[in-house]
This record gives sequence, C-alpha cells and structure tokens, in this order.
Amino acid sequence: MSGPRPAPEARFDPLRGRWVIVAPGRSDRPHGQGAGAGGTPGAPPADCPLCPGHEAATPPEVARTGPGRPGEPGWRVRVVPNRYPIVAGGTGPSGGDDLRRRAPARGAHEVVVLSPDHGRSLARLGDAEVAEVLLVLRDRARVHAGRGRAACQVFVNHGPEAGASLGHPHAQLVATEWAPQDLVDEAARIGDGPGCVVCAEIERHRAEPALVVSSGEAELWCPWWSGTSYELLLAPRRHRARFEDAGTEVPAVGAALRDGLARLDSLLGDPPYNLGIHSRPAGAGGGGHWHVHVWPRVQRDAGFERATGTLVTTVDPADAAARLRRSRS
Repeated sequence: MSGPRPAPEARFDPLRGRWVIVAPGRSDRPHGQGAGAGGTPGAPPADCPLCPGHEAATPPEVARTGPGRPGEPGWRVRVVPNRYPIVAGGTGPSGGDDLRRRAPARGAHEVVVLSPDHGRSLARLGDAEVAEVLLVLRDRARVHAGRGRAACQVFVNHGPEAGASLGHPHAQLVATEWAPQDLVDEAARIGDGPGCVVCAEIERHRAEPALVVSSGEAELWCPWWSGTSYELLLAPRRHRARFEDAGTEVPAVGAALRDGLARLDSLLGDPPYNLGIHSRPAGAGGGGHWHVHVWPRVQRDAGFERATGTLVTTVDPADAAARLRRSRS
C-alpha cells in the first residue's frame, strides 16, 4: 500500500446502538510469519520482528522487563506500539446526522511480547513468567488510565484461526477514549458488594463443583452458560472491579491461567483461542469484578449465531470441565 495509512475512524451503528471502528490500515498487517497456532516449537522465521535481535523491526519500545537498554536484546517482556493500530492519536471529522455519526478513533494500541522465545506461548511459560506478563499488562493499563482513557482492553489472539498475524506469542492492549458498550453492560450486570455475580458464582461452586477446573486464590471454571465449547472463565476470589488496581492476586491468576491453557493444549492439541481480560471501564457504574475469558476456536459459528447474537455450545460445560480436570497441565 503506497502513501500514508488512513487513520482509524469510529462510526456509530444506529441498528445496534454502539460504535464500530473502521481501520483500513489493518489490512496491511503481515500474515503467516511462524506457521501454526502461535508458539509452535521449532525454528522461528528469520525475519520475525518480535524475536531478540530484531528490535529495530518494531516501533520504539515503551516498556520492558529484564536487563539491557531500550531497543536491544536482554528483555524478558517487551512492549511496543502496534504498527497497524485499531485506534491511534490522529485527528479527523466528528459529528454527522443520525445515520452517519463519526469521530476519530483515538487511543493507543500496544503489542506485549510475552517472552524472547518464539516457541513458548502462555501455556508453555512458567507460573512466574505468566505473572510477570500480567503485571506488565496491568502496569500498561494503569498508564493509559492515568492518561484519561476510558477503557483498556487486553487480549490475546492465539493462532491464525483466532486472528494472530504473527507466530511469536504476544498479547495486545487497546486503550480507547470511550467505553465499549459490552464492558459497560457487563459491569452493570455483575454488580458490586454482596450482589456481585462473579463472587456468587465462585461461592456456588462449593455446592456444585462439576464446572470447576481448578480452585484456590483464583477460580478457573467452564461457565454453566458457556457460549462456545471449552470456554473458560477465570477470576480472583478477591473482589476488585478494575484490572489496573490488581495487586496480590496477580500471581494466583497467572498460575491458574497457565494451568488452564496448558490443559487445553494437552486435551485439544494447542487449539487456537481468543483471550480477553474484562475490567470495569473508568466512570462506569454498577461495580464489576475483573476476570479473564478464554474462548477456544474449536467450533465454527454460522448464520444463526451471527444473525441473532445467540451462541450455540456443542459440548456441555460440565463435560468440558471434567475432561480438562483429567488432562495434564
């Protein structure tokens, strides 16, 4: 593509009452570097921009853990701006009528390289390494919250079928100046204090343990209302609304997350998946309880699901949890 990439733009969908983002520059992303589901063992491609020694192939880093100077090897976790952002700092027209409302899609989009090793996904890192990744993600969410951004969505696309364009395992963070409606609605439904739905679900598992994969300071389970096969939900027992405020619970969440992904890996052969950390947006009411979703891509949604928004699960969540408990992590 020649010339500057067009800036991302937010457009309002009057049928659903929410914003979508039009980001044509995303079509320039590389594809197929590091074939397989991401983190597949083997020699990395010689031109992988996320491997050590290729630091100059990315935009200048904004954070790292580990020794070494910025832009040089030695890092354990590395954060760089996304070269093909969903949101950016550009300007553009705002306003429009009821059918053509638009605004610049302002914000920040960052890539968090999980480790220097091209062949180690989250499932294949150690518990302490996953905790370090989560702490880096938390700290970046704090940075963007401090800059007045309304929401920071952390996610992982594992494997090409889940949307990953690079094989080197990485997470992403998109900070937006508006709060996505799904996150606002979810926080309102979760509630706060004694009425927190997540806390109530964890407590109910004492009497109904069939859905639980692992339990401790963080609970990992297959939700009774799963929208896809082998869906996982993970939450710290400590009630806290926002991921950027997370503290002592992070290592337990990291260990449970690594365990759950390793069980999926063992049972289903390293399936593609999407992972999202949900946190109450700034300014949203209704409480909330930060948590992690994992949506394996082991079934394909079709016309009914797309047309109605009603998801169909083909494996009973209790059966999925039992199989995962029996699998090796």
